Amino acid sequence: MEGQRDYDLLVIGGGSGGLACAKEAAQLGKKVAVVDYVEPSPRGTSWGLGGTCVNVGCIPKKLMHQAALLGDMIRDAPHYGWAVPQQVPHDWRKMAEAVQNHVKSLNWGHRVQLQDRKVKYLNIKASFVNEHMVCGVTKGGKETLLSADHIVIATGGRPRYPTQIEGAVEHGITSDDIFWLKESPGKTLVVGASYVALECAGFLTGLGLDTTVMIRSIPLRGFDQQMSSLVTEHMASHGTHFLRGCTPLRVKKLPDGQLQVTWKDLASGREDMGTFNTVLWAIGRVPETRSLNLEKAGVNTNPNSYKILVDAREATSIPHIYAIGDAAEGRPELTPTAIMAGKLLAQRLCGQSSDLMDYNNVPTTVFTPLEYGCVGLSEEEAVARHGEEHVEVYHAYYKPLEFTVAERDSSQCYIKMVCLREPPQLVLGLHFLGPNAGEVTQGFALGIKCGASYAQVMQTVGIHPTCAEEVAKLHISKRSGLDPTVTGC
Repeated sequence: MEGQRDYDLLVIGGGSGGLACAKEAAQLGKKVAVVDYVEPSPRGTSWGLGGTCVNVGCIPKKLMHQAALLGDMIRDAPHYGWAVPQQVPHDWRKMAEAVQNHVKSLNWGHRVQLQDRKVKYLNIKASFVNEHMVCGVTKGGKETLLSADHIVIATGGRPRYPTQIEGAVEHGITSDDIFWLKESPGKTLVVGASYVALECAGFLTGLGLDTTVMIRSIPLRGFDQQMSSLVTEHMASHGTHFLRGCTPLRVKKLPDGQLQVTWKDLASGREDMGTFNTVLWAIGRVPETRSLNLEKAGVNTNPNSYKILVDAREATSIPHIYAIGDAAEGRPELTPTAIMAGKLLAQRLCGQSSDLMDYNNVPTTVFTPLEYGCVGLSEEEAVARHGEEHVEVYHAYYKPLEFTVAERDSSQCYIKMVCLREPPQLVLGLHFLGPNAGEVTQGFALGIKCGASYAQVMQTVGIHPTCAEEVAKLHISKRSGLDPTVTGC
């Protein structure tokens, strides 16, 4: 007979999903431990408890996005009667310090919450010894063995470096570093077309920095491509430079400290070069699974993505070992889904509920200068799934009231609702490009989750004057060919 194990539940990874799972299980009476360890980035950046979102993701990103939006508001202010000087300098150091202090307060808050719920927290790097035991190593090399009845892997992911490109690792940074820079990155080349690339390029431009985005193929792969085009179109017309169809070949440090980047134009085969102060790689993320010795526990991964294969219960190939969040195969890489999946898993493990996480109709927002919120299917997915003749798309170009007095360009402010054509026209997806897209999309996400139809949206009274009300006023279909530009107030 096996001896008693140290814990009922051991969670590997102290990010959004892991902490949510651990706290919920502890609250439901289980003996729980969380192990978390941050391997410094090649640049040497490391951080505290809380995972990507808190330290090098959503939180600092949204705050820097807000800093950039304030710059736009300063430019709007004179139109509204405020005598604000127009050449207002931005102090990166001051912003970075304020953002970093807020992040550190969140790190502390997470530690306090674990203590309050009697969750044991260990700052050690874990790897499997067998299917019930892990070995944790401290920074100083001290080893600890921990055993548990159930183990949850919630190690998340880290930015990918293009190691095949000469100078990429030595001279480049990633999203792991950008939010912890003490000094302004200056003239920046952002390589990649992911939402991380576009969000970072957006706020850097907004803070007054000369910013270029290098895109090999298409922006925002996996998102609705019409919306993606409008996002990049808006960025380009507001000062972000784009190098399309290009791929970097090498990065070289010049004697004056600047970085000389050589790239290739894929269409012509021609090589070109430019100099930058900073090169930011945003070419995707890799799950943190390879140092876990998963084979010792018998946990299967996808050999191409290195992600852990899971079923609807989040269970791996070993029934008492689970994986949630970005480390799990086929899951959206989003903080709120990891949190909800972690909580529901804890409730199932404690016999409180049998509810499974529903990964359909998960809303999200890309915090580019003009924000893009979406929930449900893209137009392409809807057509692929149901056929073009069974899909109706209602759309509108609208002008936010705030843009009028300030004489701001609203040509990319656009909404589309993707519906089934058959009455009552079930809403399959909503796509909103405009100010406060996250706030707008969150509200409509509930309706779509509840199976809202186009008919019901039309019966919803709008709140005037808002951008969100334009969703409840969508009446022109793409099929009609009519001009979708909103006129009147």
